[in-house]
Amino acid sequence: MTESLAPSELIINPDGSIYHLHLKPGDLAKKIIIVGDQDRVKKIGDFLDEVTFTVQNREFATITGLYKNKAVSIVSTGIGTDNIDIVVQEIDAVFNIDFTTRKPKENLTQIDFVRIGTCGILEDEIPVGSFLLSTAAVGLDNVGHFYEIHENKSITNILTALTNELPLPNKIVPYMAEASKDLNQRLKNADVYEGITVTSSGFYGPQGRALRLQIKTNELIEALHDFEFEGQGLQNLEMECSALFALSQALGHQSTAICLGLANRRLGTFAENYSNRMETLILHVLKNI
Repeated sequence: MTESLAPSELIINPDGSIYHLHLKPGDLAKKIIIVGDQDRVKKIGDFLDEVTFTVQNREFATITGLYKNKAVSIVSTGIGTDNIDIVVQEIDAVFNIDFTTRKPKENLTQIDFVRIGTCGILEDEIPVGSFLLSTAAVGLDNVGHFYEIHENKSITNILTALTNELPLPNKIVPYMAEASKDLNQRLKNADVYEGITVTSSGFYGPQGRALRLQIKTNELIEALHDFEFEGQGLQNLEMECSALFALSQALGHQSTAICLGLANRRLGTFAENYSNRMETLILHVLKNI
């Protein structure tokens, strides 16, 4: 018999909501768009035909409503895989743990997560302002290492090649997780680039940026651009996908990410006016999630 989760492990607020997100069972739709920027939650919410629920605590903002009779939630995560750990785990708990008994439910609910974000481009031929759909994510962070994540042979082989070829600090061990093929099928079209995403643990040094601090990864962007394994290269660089894909997969959910490429890291270009492109991306996801 499954033991009840201790109050220190499953933290429920006095109002019956989950600790960080302040969500209760029934507050969320099973189709969830996640974004880093809390202001983007309202931006997407403005496209909904009806809003049925809103809440915010810290950087975690949530809107649930209807888009063309389809129930959708939008949740902000803030920046980084550490926050993805909080958001995915607490959303899963809202659906799949009984808050009264503090035990996992017998009948589990599968959730569809689609991340809308921004990213850096690693391939020269992809122009800034493009939409980049992730087929998998290579994690240069550490979140995935704390969980039992299934890695098939093809992932193991590409990770070996990455570890051998990338100029990473000695203690960085990459992991990798795949996106949902079903969600990707819904989101891809002729204008969307598909490829492997690299998830970094920071914006500056961990992504090869040096301002005043000297970094150990001066050749990282060049190495990421040059990497190829069995015809697969690395398409873009961001800060959330690895944990999203790994945790979703382990919990039995579907997830993917489609990002707006703001900067081409090798060419040094940046898309300064991108609000219209972001709106186009938001509508594309809302229509196809």
